[in-house]
Amino acid sequence: MARGPAHEGVPQPVPASPEVMTAEAAAGAAAGGVRGRFGSVALVIGGIVSLQFGSSVAVLLFPRAGALGVVTLRLVVASLVLLIACRPRLRGHTRGDWATVLAFGVALVGMNSLFYQAIDRIPLGAAVTLEFLGPLILSVATSRRLLSLVWAALALGGVVLLGREGFDGLNVAGAAFALSAGALWAAYILLSARTGQRFPQADGLALAMTVAAVLSLPLGIAGAGSALLNPVTIGLGAAVALMSSVLPYTLELLALRKLPASGFAVMMSLEPAAAATAGFLVLDQALGWAEIVAIGLVVIASVGAVRSASRG
Repeated sequence: MARGPAHEGVPQPVPASPEVMTAEAAAGAAAGGVRGRFGSVALVIGGIVSLQFGSSVAVLLFPRAGALGVVTLRLVVASLVLLIACRPRLRGHTRGDWATVLAFGVALVGMNSLFYQAIDRIPLGAAVTLEFLGPLILSVATSRRLLSLVWAALALGGVVLLGREGFDGLNVAGAAFALSAGALWAAYILLSARTGQRFPQADGLALAMTVAAVLSLPLGIAGAGSALLNPVTIGLGAAVALMSSVLPYTLELLALRKLPASGFAVMMSLEPAAAATAGFLVLDQALGWAEIVAIGLVVIASVGAVRSASRG
């Protein structure tokens, strides 16, 4: 049924002129863009906090299942949760869609496996510092604004300062694992954005996480064996999966739909700062003045990068 006036005979308001309507529409669009940008920033920060506190729980799980076992638990539980929650369609996707999902899954399992291998050999601060070089290089490469170099340099200075105590006598294999994880972290940022564009909601993430879980199963079984079936281990692994995979990856995928890759990449400089805070609160790892200054530097760099990207 067609909609008519609410009350017959009541004078109707005079419509605004096209110029006024255009100005109002532009103002509304600008306000919506600002809200969307800050909403995306909030999603990224929420994902970072969840990820790092989940990593603190993972440290407690290492003696039970080992590095590869923890990765497998994370990915398997996360894939099951996302498949149940999203129930993604398997039909109607192009070959390019499936290629993106497959590449995203490979990046997920590789990034997580290599990073856990790194922190099994070198201190966490050094590993996060080296891993961050991946998204840092990405932020410079994808941004065309000269100011992005300033924010990237500031973030790098803070990250290096945060991990300065971990570089003495660095294990070569551990450093190589961390750098490789950083390269896959940069690939993850790009593939997450592409997956979010090709699939509705978090459907693409659910499918990619399933690919990653399947690829990690042989490694986890070989590394942990029957320990993966222990009820306590499964429970802790489920908590790690929710905090370190499901929630942060979903939030980041949604954020990347509106936030430029360059700004997102430098915002990842908050990861070492969040890790230091989580270590202090959960693992009782004290923070010195150098660490506090480093956290301030990366926060300033992240805020500046987002503002520069939005103005560009």
